[in-house]
Amino acid sequence: MKKQNTLREKARKAESLLRRAYPEALCSLQYPDPFQLLVATRLSAQCTDARVNLVTPALFAAYPDASAMTSAPLEHVEALIRSCGFYHTKARDLTALSQMLLEDFGGTVPDSLEQLTRLPGVGRKTANLIMGDVYGQPAIVADTHLIRITNLLGLVSTKNPLKVELMLRELIPPEHSNDFCHRCVLHGRAVCVARRPRCADCVLSGLCDSAAG
Repeated sequence: MKKQNTLREKARKAESLLRRAYPEALCSLQYPDPFQLLVATRLSAQCTDARVNLVTPALFAAYPDASAMTSAPLEHVEALIRSCGFYHTKARDLTALSQMLLEDFGGTVPDSLEQLTRLPGVGRKTANLIMGDVYGQPAIVADTHLIRITNLLGLVSTKNPLKVELMLRELIPPEHSNDFCHRCVLHGRAVCVARRPRCADCVLSGLCDSAAG
């Protein structure tokens, strides 16, 4: 229990420092509505958000909602998203999840983990992002930046996304959890870069087990 309390205090200090460093905890993906965020997040698997943001304008100009995406020729969707990688699988998932949204949810993106993860190609990471950014629910989006930074801080000691998510839910105040994840992404891209971290410029260096070593 003492160790857990110590970790919780460290997590809250890290959250506070990141909040001051990155006051606007924004998602890097560009989207105007829940459906398009869902699609963009699916495309972002094994692909950068920057690349997804280049691809989605043409995709959404052609297929802006679930109804349009469901009737889209698979080959055309593949052509539009080809540069995102794994485009065959992603195109199939986009048309299939659109169909399920129409048939099971009236075309509305659901707001629960259980319902979201029923959708083809949607895992916990995507579901948590939707729940947090769209519906304002407490969420832990266990992306590579969050996993790396929280391991370096000693808050977690695993690279398993599910374990990281569950452990951080015990450490980060629910009202700050979603923004904390976004801020870790921003910090991971700007300062705590994999293989070349700028520890001298890091607001978390005083808490970081790696920097201390």
